[in-house]
Formats: sequence, C-alpha cells, structure tokens
Amino acid sequence: MYAPERQQEILRLASESGRVDVLSLAEEFQVTAETVRRDLKALDRAGLLRRVHGGAIPAGSLGFEPGLAERDTVAADEKDRIAAAALGELPADGNVIIDAGTTTVRLAAVVPLDSTLTVVTHALPVAARLADHPGISLHLVGGRVRHRTRAAVDAWALSAYSEINADVVFLATNGFSAGGGLTTPDLAEAAVKRAVIAAARRVVLLADSGKFGQEHFARFGDLSHVDLLITDTGLSPEDARDIESRGTEVVRA
Repeated sequence: MYAPERQQEILRLASESGRVDVLSLAEEFQVTAETVRRDLKALDRAGLLRRVHGGAIPAGSLGFEPGLAERDTVAADEKDRIAAAALGELPADGNVIIDAGTTTVRLAAVVPLDSTLTVVTHALPVAARLADHPGISLHLVGGRVRHRTRAAVDAWALSAYSEINADVVFLATNGFSAGGGLTTPDLAEAAVKRAVIAAARRVVLLADSGKFGQEHFARFGDLSHVDLLITDTGLSPEDARDIESRGTEVVRA
C-alpha cells in the first residue's frame, strides 16, 4: 500500500471511530510506528487530522476533549516558557485566580515558595501545587469535579466566583482565534471560565500557539476580554500584530 492510500484509510478510520492511535495503525497496516507518525504529521499539516498524544483525531472534532495526561504532553517546552513568563504578572501581595488548564498548572508549579498571595482556584491540580506554600492564602472553589479536567464546575463554582474581586486571572483555553474567540469543548467549563473573567480586573491568557485557530464547541469569551496573551514563538509575528491591533497585548515567550 502506497502512503497516499494508507493516509486515506487513516482518515476513514478516524472519521468512523473519532480517534486513531499510532500502535493500532502500525499493526493494521504492518508498518512501523514511525511510518504512521509521518502519515499523521502529513495529515495534520494538511488540516485533515489533529495530532494528539499517541494518535490523532478528525480535524472537525470540536467536541473532543483529551484528558489531562494527554494534554500535558503537548507543547510541554512551550508551556514551561509561558509559565515562566507569567510569573512576572503575579502581583506582589494581591489576589489572583488561577484557572484550570495544563499551562496554568505549570504556572502554579513554579510560583516561588515564599510568595505572599491570595489564590483562588477551582482546579484540584493547581491547589495541590500551592497547598504547601506558607505565604499563600489558598481558596479552593467547590462544585462538581469533572474527571477529565479535575476542575469544579456548575452552580457552587459559579456562585463562589460571583462573590469575589481579583486583581488578575490566569486564564486557560482549548482554542483561541480572532474570529472564533475563546473556546473549550464543555459548556460547564465554559460557564466557569466566563465567571472568572468577570471576577478579575485583569485577564492574562496562557495559551500555546498550537491552540491558535482552534475552535471548540463552547465559546466563553472574545480576545477583547483578554488584556495580555502569553504564548510562544510558534505564533507568527503577523498573527501577534493582528491580535494586538484588537487591543490585546501579546508576549511570545
């Protein structure tokens, strides 16, 4: 089987099952895993598939949401640079909200142990990384915990965020674009993200460049709601200028 034929069959399998994985495809076509990865890379570049950890999903799968473990391995170096750059946005002695997301978790992991802050979060992984900081007054927002993101959602979380005013929120997203705005696959997660935007005077979006142009099912805001976008150098200077022309400062870490 030639590569174009194999790639066409991969597209068919992805469309039928909603996901394909490298090892199963290698066994199916009796080729090496590296050959499959090259196929997936070619299909991803063509915009026909979206690569995820261990495999790929159809490009049009707006409602698909990989788990935390999968998402954490994507653009890991870029997320580390974004988190390091975000440290400079922490107020000296202020109130911050840290949203649920793999990049915001990395920010929590590098917050200095001697920081003196009030931190509010609905994300269990964020809270776990800050619980041993003696100078941080940590508030964990409750609600129904989504297993896929380890984040609290629904009425309790929305009520809690309606009662606070924070200096800054460090926001996460699954996708962002000038036209599509800020999006995530789940409506309940989107409602909480909308609430944290409303609860903060300054919004700092932490998002790697791979999320630029991605649009998911639930929209929770526009780039006009974001004061500062911290991303990586994978976002082109032209796209960065376009975003800045709409009023959002951009830092490419």
